[in-house]
Amino acid sequence: MKPRDLPNLISALRIVLVVPVVALLEERQYGAALAVFTLAGLSDALDGFLARRYGWFSRLGGWLDPIADKAMMVSVFVMLGFRDLIPLWLVVAVIGRDLLILAGSVAYYLWIEKVDAAPSWISKLNTLAQILLIMTVLFDRGVARLPGLLLDGLIGVVVVTTVLSGAGYMLTWGARALRVRRSRS
Repeated sequence: MKPRDLPNLISALRIVLVVPVVALLEERQYGAALAVFTLAGLSDALDGFLARRYGWFSRLGGWLDPIADKAMMVSVFVMLGFRDLIPLWLVVAVIGRDLLILAGSVAYYLWIEKVDAAPSWISKLNTLAQILLIMTVLFDRGVARLPGLLLDGLIGVVVVTTVLSGAGYMLTWGARALRVRRSRS
């Protein structure tokens, strides 16, 4: 193993951390789940820092990092919904948005051209809101109770940013597809 492989190793570790987080949520060990979820988040920051700082980018890393992120987020959202800690409709909205973006990306790739997209600012805000909601729910259940208004507010922010980012991707990539198709005609 070379030092440049470290970001990929960290991303792979993050995928492995999904299992204990889900197991801890299954056992209602919310404080411990919060600790492992936080460790996974810190590892995400570390592998990103190493890749950017030293130029340790790879094709494998380009796949591992987002797979690790989505595996963790989707698994935790599903478990929180299963435990009735967040509304099931919110779980459906968050996962539905991700599936819509994935389907749109695949369709664009197959019918238009190679997809080379970066997350929009609203998508980054949505991810931050989702992470804050997860951490707040886990803190509320595993460490100390928080005001319900805080949780409701975070749910509201996740809903709004989920809808706006999903719609933003559809509009942006739909318009881009039309422009490319027209330029080829």
